[in-house]
Amino acid sequence: MAAVLTITLNPTIDVFGEAAQVRHTHKVRLRDTSFEPGGGGINVARVISALGGEVEALALSGWEMGDFLGRLLKDEGIKWTPIPMEGETRVALMVHDQSTGLEYRFLPEGPEVHEHEIDACADAILHKTEGYVVASGSLPRGAPADSYVRLARAAARNGLPFVLDSSGEALKAALAHGGIHLVKPSQSELEAYAGRELDAEGIEATARAIVARGQARMVAVTLGADGAVLATSDKLLRLPAMEVEVRSTVGAGDSFLGAMVWALSEGWEIEQAFLLGMAAGAAATANPGTSLCRREDVFGLFEKAGGRRPG
Repeated sequence: MAAVLTITLNPTIDVFGEAAQVRHTHKVRLRDTSFEPGGGGINVARVISALGGEVEALALSGWEMGDFLGRLLKDEGIKWTPIPMEGETRVALMVHDQSTGLEYRFLPEGPEVHEHEIDACADAILHKTEGYVVASGSLPRGAPADSYVRLARAAARNGLPFVLDSSGEALKAALAHGGIHLVKPSQSELEAYAGRELDAEGIEATARAIVARGQARMVAVTLGADGAVLATSDKLLRLPAMEVEVRSTVGAGDSFLGAMVWALSEGWEIEQAFLLGMAAGAAATANPGTSLCRREDVFGLFEKAGGRRPG
């Protein structure tokens, strides 16, 4: 059985292309076009697989684009468990404008999802008896605010650590339920949860309060160029961002989470798992478009920062 099961309720097929110039009205012709499987949990699964971990990607899947999504994952050697949904899997577009160096991201909201489809995902989790469960991404239209609570309860039935990366009402509902093993908000997501802007001290205090209330065992807050903070019951760690040439920030948070979860699933100490997450996030930003991190880049940055692999 895979060490990690990832859940994606709002998956996507990510299309990336290069344009000489993005102009209104005119046809914008793309070169070097690529198609990649995407969505929070799927990106996490791709990172874990790239690092050599055993992972299974479970996601809502609809119609022809859902079949295409499955083929893309299988091409990467990732075990794929589709949960049928009535709507079509969404397709997102990212364009790099070579004349300005700017990126343009077009993300459709995706199909409306029904309560019984969320419950089908929760039922599928019950078949997993060991390892981690990771739910990542925004909630699709129509999904109940407690969707991630339902998934967390299913994971708890078999005593599995539940990891969450989401935002808004979905994050609030899940934290109110509590018992999360690791939650990874960005600074803006944590501020939305707290209902106010947070300085460095406020970020640390809010993260520690979540742990103190038993809502999560670990809180990792990603801060972009300011690094990240990790709070546990007995630790408060802060790491600076690693220096790389930033080419795209797409997938950096998913890369951070995937690497950290993989390391924890392999029995790494928390400090080293946190540092590996930082290395993966930095490695992802050094790649263009929707490309995620590469194993050699992740471990290169990790070791350069003084990281030590177990054994």
